[in-house]
Amino acid sequence: MRHVLLLTASLLALGACQKKSETAAQTGEAAPAASAAPAAASSASAPLAAPRRKAGLWKQTVSSEGSTQTMTLCLDDATEAKMTVWGGQITRNACPKNDIRPTAGGWSFESECDMGGGGKVATKGTATGDFASSYVVKATSVTTGSSIPSANGTADMEMTGTWAGACPAGMKPGDMTLPGGMKMNLNTIAAMKK
Repeated sequence: MRHVLLLTASLLALGACQKKSETAAQTGEAAPAASAAPAAASSASAPLAAPRRKAGLWKQTVSSEGSTQTMTLCLDDATEAKMTVWGGQITRNACPKNDIRPTAGGWSFESECDMGGGGKVATKGTATGDFASSYVVKATSVTTGSSIPSANGTADMEMTGTWAGACPAGMKPGDMTLPGGMKMNLNTIAAMKK
């Protein structure tokens, strides 16, 4: 359960970054181009470039509390954009605080989210990499007030993503294969959240 909360909080923070860039583009503001190592922001209100992942198959490994789990995710540009909007919508409703800033080596983020019965989750972390071939997200989350006592506490998480080439036959954009072979499609989940 804690692995899911940590992964969700980290992805929501990155999704919020992308949503801010899309909002700037829609209002006509200029957003800086994404780069492998964005420079530190000169202004906290400056629009942020979106760290979008390259289309294709991504292998993602999550390590937390002595456990490591690996999953694969098939992405295309449209799915990455939909996930961004979906993440931004969840963040707006559940995470009153969601700050992300470019740093010399990547991104730093901090969020506070109310997961309902899952408690309140405060997360701080960093994301580095080029999002075209690999990236690393490191986060520390503190969960309080969960109805599941074992979910409360502090946990560290590291997620690495590595681009593995084109999506294989039989795997469509949004398809995710979880540990144990369970499959789900993120586009379907995003549609159910609307």
